[in-house]
Amino acid sequence: MTMLPRATDVFVIGGGPAGLAAAIAARRRGLDVIVADCALPPVDKACGEGIMPDGLAAAAALGLDLSGAAGHTFRGIRFRDAGTSVEADFPAGAGRGIRRVELHRVMVDAAIDAGVRLAWGTRIAGVSAAGVQAGDRTVRARWIVGADGSHSPVRGWAGLDAAHHESRRYGFRRHYRLEDPGDYMEVHWGDACQLYVTPVGDHEVCVVLISRDPRQRLADVLPCFPEAAQRLACAEPLNPERGGVTVSRRLRAVARGNVALVGDASGSVDAVTGEGLCLLFQQSLALADALAAGDLRGYEAAHRRIGRRPGFMSDMMLLLDRRRLLRGRTIRAMAAEPRLFAGLLAMHVGACSAFDFFANGLALGWRMLSL
Repeated sequence: MTMLPRATDVFVIGGGPAGLAAAIAARRRGLDVIVADCALPPVDKACGEGIMPDGLAAAAALGLDLSGAAGHTFRGIRFRDAGTSVEADFPAGAGRGIRRVELHRVMVDAAIDAGVRLAWGTRIAGVSAAGVQAGDRTVRARWIVGADGSHSPVRGWAGLDAAHHESRRYGFRRHYRLEDPGDYMEVHWGDACQLYVTPVGDHEVCVVLISRDPRQRLADVLPCFPEAAQRLACAEPLNPERGGVTVSRRLRAVARGNVALVGDASGSVDAVTGEGLCLLFQQSLALADALAAGDLRGYEAAHRRIGRRPGFMSDMMLLLDRRRLLRGRTIRAMAAEPRLFAGLLAMHVGACSAFDFFANGLALGWRMLSL
């Protein structure tokens, strides 16, 4: 616990992965940084807990080595839908499943090592030209970073709530002890919901239900996914089911005056992409560059560029969620010609060009027509 200073270069509101990443990046650029959060560590969240290879690369650029963190490596992605299955390895590197509390522990340690000051258990009441109203004092700050999640108060205080697009779904997570967690992240497609199974330990998986219905729970939908139900039949639940909201939101602006937003506070893609952590790592690096340069306009442009590919992939995968017949035909086409799925996965993790993706899309479309 750090006492609040009278002034700082950067005041980060929110001590989750987004806030810690932004703080670490800014501190590495030589700025004085404090992070405040009303919670106490470790900070948990109901999420899929899988980090794609591009996310691990972005973490490494921040100076975060996640290879030694407790978790489990996975080599690729497997889709399952109505008895059809297709899988592909990542074109380079591997993903890693890490429990969110373990990730938070690693990031807190990295922030401390970088010289970031951490003020846990501190309630933020507002921001103004004078600074941040934190606890019983106002802390002067040259820059204020809102990293306080999808329901961000900072976004409202700064007048940045206006959005181009917004939709939401509901997620429910539980961990299970499983003798063989496998080496693929699995996505089981169903009508209006998906089930994600991610290896996060040598004998542990994270299972997440994502649905448009807030009343659905894992026990309700497991019978609809026979492969997953069979696999988990003898698995031991390790904790109670935990829920959350996954929001797809694109804001009109992510900075105003001396306030910038990062992570889910700055907009987000649906959890179906698995790219949330990658986005916040990349955004944090871009934000630190802008803060060091003293101009947030560069961050606005970089934020739009960083979100373009994940936003496209999110839209495409949500289309499959809504259109059962299209989804079935698409997955059958990829199962008949797995290189098409490998090409889609390469695009997903930013490992192929727009031309290659376009060519792969044409080949997929042709294969779907031939079924």
